[in-house]
Amino acid sequence: MLWHRTREERKLYLTFDDGPVPGVTDFVLDELEKRNMLATFFMVGDNIRKHPNLAKQVAQAGHGIGNHTFHHLDGYRQPLIAYLEDVQRCQEEILRATGKKTLFFRPPYGRITRKQFQLISPNYQVVMWDVISGDYDPDQAPERCLYKSKKHTRNGSIVLFHDQEKTATTIKAVLPDYLDFVQLSGFETCTL
Repeated sequence: MLWHRTREERKLYLTFDDGPVPGVTDFVLDELEKRNMLATFFMVGDNIRKHPNLAKQVAQAGHGIGNHTFHHLDGYRQPLIAYLEDVQRCQEEILRATGKKTLFFRPPYGRITRKQFQLISPNYQVVMWDVISGDYDPDQAPERCLYKSKKHTRNGSIVLFHDQEKTATTIKAVLPDYLDFVQLSGFETCTL
């Protein structure tokens, strides 16, 4: 599993899970474009099915795309075959909407069994994170989310945000300031 990249280079890997979602993903795209930054979007297949043009827009902007299962499944609660079929179904939606096949997979909730990992990892780089914003936590103030994200960011960090409806308010409050911090700190943002 990949938790971070090399600590030797001033590079950062922004990631966004759960989209594409209108009103949130496009906001993220606009903020990244303003600063000429790149990110990787771990997309849910059913959201791609609902919003294929938004998925295509992410790809056309030069961002990376990763597989996040079709139904946002918790690997600990799924039979093996059903989980693998859901991953494959997401891959098909990514290909249909963007014309691209992804080599990256992130398990929803970070939960994946050893057997799932063994069968998925020959075809995908399984990507985790070393900085989690907590933007999904309704009990965490946006200021706290921003503070924690900035505090833990360092060379090679894989930073996790979410572009979904539940995080819309927080991401809109936090992301511009965080991206400004990234820029002022001299990080280069890269796709995985």
